[in-house]
Amino acid sequence: MYMAECKVGRNIKKCNCSYEPCSRKGMCCDCLLYHFKSGEFPACLFPPDVEKTYDRSIERFIATYNERGAWW
Repeated sequence: MYMAECKVGRNIKKCNCSYEPCSRKGMCCDCLLYHFKSGEFPACLFPPDVEKTYDRSIERFIATYNERGAWW
């Protein structure tokens, strides 16, 4: 079985990650794996002002969601 082709071009247009040297931009599967291994969520699950703090902890996600609800 072949894996679906990664749609980097389409993904990168939606990626709100502000960490410029990130090598995983547009490669969602790699990004998710990296952040989950670190006990974090990726940038795309945070509103821009919270994402820029680089606090991508699960606790920050829950607190932000409880304060603002879904923003995506």
